[in-house]
This record gives sequence, C-alpha cells and structure tokens, in this order.
Amino acid sequence: MFGTLTDKFEGVFRRLRGLGKISESNVSEALRDVRLALLEADVDFAVTRDFLAAVKEKALGVEVLKSVTPGQQLIKIFHDEITALLGGDAVPLDLTPPARIMMVGLNGAGKTTTSAKLAFKLKKEGKKPVLIALDLYRPAAIEQLATLAGEIGVPIYQPEAGEKSVMKAAKAAETWIATQKADVIIFDTAGRQEVDEALIAELKEVRKYLNPREVLLVADAATGQQAVSVAKTFHEAIGITGIVLTKLDGDARGGAALSMRRVTQQPIKYAGVGEKMHQLDVFVPDRMAQRILGMGDIVGLVEQAAEAIDEADAMKMMERMTSADFDFNDFLGQLKMMKKLTSGAGGMMGLLSLLPGVGSKIKDMKSQVDDKKLTHIEALILSMTPRERKQPGILNAKRRARIAAGAGRSVNELNTMLNQFGDMRKLMSNPGKMGQMAKMMGGMGGAGMGGLGGLGGMGGGGMPDFSKLGGMPGMGSGKHSGGSKFGKMGKPGGGGKRRK
Repeated sequence: MFGTLTDKFEGVFRRLRGLGKISESNVSEALRDVRLALLEADVDFAVTRDFLAAVKEKALGVEVLKSVTPGQQLIKIFHDEITALLGGDAVPLDLTPPARIMMVGLNGAGKTTTSAKLAFKLKKEGKKPVLIALDLYRPAAIEQLATLAGEIGVPIYQPEAGEKSVMKAAKAAETWIATQKADVIIFDTAGRQEVDEALIAELKEVRKYLNPREVLLVADAATGQQAVSVAKTFHEAIGITGIVLTKLDGDARGGAALSMRRVTQQPIKYAGVGEKMHQLDVFVPDRMAQRILGMGDIVGLVEQAAEAIDEADAMKMMERMTSADFDFNDFLGQLKMMKKLTSGAGGMMGLLSLLPGVGSKIKDMKSQVDDKKLTHIEALILSMTPRERKQPGILNAKRRARIAAGAGRSVNELNTMLNQFGDMRKLMSNPGKMGQMAKMMGGMGGAGMGGLGGLGGMGGGGMPDFSKLGGMPGMGSGKHSGGSKFGKMGKPGGGGKRRK
C-alpha cells in the first residue's frame, strides 16, 4: 500500500537530511515535491492545500533542537501532520451494550466480507457477535454472508426467502436476536452500484429503527476520489461514525486514506489488507503515517509475529536450528512457521513492507520474493521419504528426480533448495551470522519474540541485505542451481533400489 506516495516522500527526505538549516526556500522546494506526490496519490486538493500550509507554518516557526539536524526536524513535522491528518489517535469501536454496528457502503467495496471479518475479529477478542443479513437486493448476498458466518463459527440471521421489505426483515431479526446470547450485533445492509435516493432513504429508515452505536462506512481505497465523494455523501445523509478502508493491500496511491478523515471528520477504524478473514487491522494513524513515510511499522511486525508464532514452538525451533541435527523435518517446521507469519501480514511482501527502509524498494524486490516458493519448497520436502528428510546426504540423482516429479517441480529447483539448505547449515555453524538471520526474519530468535528487537535499529539504515539469507525459503532463487554440497554433510551416495 502507498507505494507511489512512499517513494516520493523518501526522495524528498533524502534531500532534507542533508540540510544545514531550515529556510523558506528549501522548505518551499520540499513542499512543491510533496504537493505533486499527494495529488498524484489522489489526495483531495483541499486536503493537500491545508496539509502543506500546516507543515510550512510549523517548519518556518519551529526552533531546531540541538539534538537533531534541521532535516530531521522537518521529517518529524511531516510525520506529525500526516498523523493528525489521519486522525491522531486510534478510535476504538463503541461496544457499550446494546452494541449494534450497522455496515453501509456501495456494492463492490467489500461490505459483506468486512462484516464477517469484523465478527471474526470481535470473536477472537472474547465477544459474542452475531450477523444479520439485511442486503435483500444484491444476488447471493445473503448466501455469501451465511457461508462466511459458517466458516468463522458465528450465528447468522437470514430473512425468509423472497423477503423484499428491509424493515420487515429488520423487525423479524429483532425477535431472533432476543433468542441469542450475543453482545455485539452486526447488520450487513444493502448497497448499490452508486449512491441514489432509494438507497439513502432505506438506510435512513433502517438507521432510525436500529439505533446503532456505530455506523461504519466500508469504502474501497483503490477508488481514490470516488471513495472520498461517497464517504462525504453517506455522512451528510445518514451520519456515519467511522470508516473501514478495504483493499489497502492493492492500492499503490493511498490518497483515499489521507482524505476521508478530513472530509468526513470521522475516524478510520479498520483497514482491510487482504481477502482472508483475519486480514482486518485496527487503523492506527501514527503507525500508518510511519508506513506512508517509509519508516516501516515495527510494532505491527511484532504483533504479527506474536499472533502467528507460539513462543514454546519458537524456542524448540531455535534449539534445533543451532544443533548439528537440523534436518528437513526442522526445515519444514520453520517453513510452516514462516507461512503463518506471512499469511497474517498479507504475504511476504506485506511482511517486508513493515521493515524500516524497505518501502521504496518493494517494487524492485517483487521479482526476488514469491510467496508461491514457500508452497513449492514445502511440496519438495513432503515428497521426500522420512529417511531422506533426516539424511539429506543420501539424495543422489535418482532420488532427486523422483522427489522433483512427486512435487511437480523441476530437478533444478530441487537442487537450488538443497543448496539453500546447505547455506543455512553453514550460517548455523557461525553464531554471529545465525543471530543476524534470526533477528532479521523475526520470531526465530531467543524466546520467540526476542529476535524482533533487533529490527528497531534498522530504521534509516536502508534495506537489509536479503541476498545473504539464501537459506530462508521464498527469498529469491539462491546462488546455485547445479549440483549439491551434501557430499560434505552426510554419508555420500547410497540410495540403491530400496527407499526408506
């Protein structure tokens, strides 16, 4: 997300860091570049104008602290103003009983999916949510919500087949709700392809009847100015209390996120960063500002690791990695741990985007980082016999051909993986390099979470050199594609006709 905007900001910041003093001329030059960046990112013109005016006023009126350079002071001003633009502090949902949440938005924004995601998130937090299907217009909307409710194990009310009156459905839902032990009720209302009088009239009537604590507008961030216009119209017509931005994982511009808060004066409460049920994040303005400015999100990375990786499992994995007995069974466990971590972050690219200094380099890394490689490597290991996983040194040409065929991959790809595995063993024989690898990849060091502490020192230091981490799955194709180094790792040859 915010790829284009982050690129522009990092270019401006590189110039700002070298400033010996803050003057009106160098501030104006920086603001000119930022103005173009914001407009290209589809930020509302009035929002852009007010933002730049606030930055300029503070930049020219501030006294530079002795402990920082003028350039650093300017960067902090940009960070503070973007945080303010996004809403300052995170605003939690009002879940005061009766906690009723009405979801509104246009078709295609992801309203129904977001309703289920929110129910799933609240359930994980210990709440007892239920879902109410009130979208009687979009074909299969009720069936879609029912399917998602079944996946996440949340009760759902479905109107009678053929019901056309939203108010009748809402009143019938009230009777059903009384039979449930729910403390949060989420209403998925109907949308349209565009805002029209009929939609607004219906939502007004439903809102008045339900009297919800929260009215959340689900808006597609990728639609830019259109999303801002929709937000303004919905708020003026029915009064929203918050915004959920969807498809932020695919939006390179991100202008909608910077405009909606200012235009509606209502907080962005959640951000959808993928299609899976767990990919709904609390929107934290300060952390989002850091990501926009290319500073990464270390707190977000730590949270992802804490949720995905069990501390005891990480400890066991670390012990195995540092032992001489590390084999492909351990490698498979490491791989599954990495897949859990990247899944929560929206893929390997999403995980890397949380690291400081990586933002502007993400595009260049796409050819080197491929989430599918994790699956391919897993398939290759699963195609091995138990003995082959424990004794990789016996993998002769015949065995390799069988393993590659069984996994549906090429022998060349298998050879590459074997050499990456050999590189990992070399790293593990060197405690210094092993610690570096564990810290950079996160979740593998110390007590599971301890290794992530080293990531904080990467800010401003550029991007980590992933070429040195050949052993980590999915991180490029490695240096080798030919023969294996396993002659030095175990007993050579072997194999024969019998496979054990």
